[in-house]
Amino acid sequence: MAAYLSPPAVIHGENAVETQQILAEVRDRHPQAPWLSRIDGIAASTGIDTRGWMLPLDAAVAPGGGSGLRSTGVGPARAALIRDGFSEQDVDRAIAALEAIPAQQTVQERTAPAWEAVQAYGERAARGALQIAGLDTSDVDCLITSNSTTPALPGLDVALANRLPLRDDTLLLPATQWACIAGTRSLALAADLVAADPDRVVLVVIAEALSTTYQPADDTLESLIVRLLFADTAVAAVVTGRPRPESVLRLDASWHHTLPGTRDLHKLDTRETGTHFVMDRRGPRAVQETVIAMWEWLRSRHEGDADPWHPDLLLAHPGGTRVLEYMEQTMPEGWPTDVLEYSRDSYTSGNRGGAAVFDILRRAHDAGQESGSRTVLYAAAPGLTATAVEGEWL
Repeated sequence: MAAYLSPPAVIHGENAVETQQILAEVRDRHPQAPWLSRIDGIAASTGIDTRGWMLPLDAAVAPGGGSGLRSTGVGPARAALIRDGFSEQDVDRAIAALEAIPAQQTVQERTAPAWEAVQAYGERAARGALQIAGLDTSDVDCLITSNSTTPALPGLDVALANRLPLRDDTLLLPATQWACIAGTRSLALAADLVAADPDRVVLVVIAEALSTTYQPADDTLESLIVRLLFADTAVAAVVTGRPRPESVLRLDASWHHTLPGTRDLHKLDTRETGTHFVMDRRGPRAVQETVIAMWEWLRSRHEGDADPWHPDLLLAHPGGTRVLEYMEQTMPEGWPTDVLEYSRDSYTSGNRGGAAVFDILRRAHDAGQESGSRTVLYAAAPGLTATAVEGEWL
């Protein structure tokens, strides 16, 4: 399977959103929420003080362009009030009061600016990755893209093909719904593509505006957690079938796993007000099952090795620090205790979804890694599905 990866480019959301800003907004909007007294402790448990968004917090909490009468219209509302016996004067007062109520943003109002940002950030990441790899847009034979929170048709693949621009015979492979596994699964797919043609150059671009799941009107405890967790990031990297001077990691094997009957545990739900991320508290335990399956895959791959095998680095995005703790507790005996160091570091500034593994990889690269360091990249996503890739630093 051997494929070669150049260092990824990582573009963080440039609008810093502090946890205290989010908590202040929540307190102001939901003063009667039964969980309000707990929010400081919940926020502290995430370990996140600041996260970067492509758009500022004000863009997420601003009212929509319409009014409280947007869904029904003035005419039907007036007719209904008159039928119920209200005087013309009372009807006028009621209509004026309803028109003064700010409406929530529509899907279009919320998503359109985020989609523009996703394209712009994706282009910056793509150009950065090509520069790092010492390549030009004309060298790209295949483009793999992923973005799960800003659906569009044509998608990010076609947008980047025009914006960069790419050759007109470049193979475009969009994977909008990969979500959190986009980093690992895109590398596994890229490795398969270059195995079929070692001269092929594959560019991977993942751009996630996860802040679009911030829904101010939602008053559930789960919605509070979603508000606190997500960050916006665009990442990109080049995969080739032959080593290049810029290559830093060799990819040797991949593994995929899907748990049946778990598709409703975590999901995106598109409503009138936009994209809502729905979490089930059973989710982390289900993700743990994929971790156990990955341990078994690694054990079977290396059971014939002369010396006991273990990774020097585990670059993991299982969805949160709770599952990272579980991974530490269930690691095979004799594994280093600090293999998840860079994964933990990434989470301190937010959950980056599909971009997370590339962000973790970049942190490991910038810290400096010895040639031959054994590495496993792992991620789990709504579905529940997981992908891992094993390799070594060059």
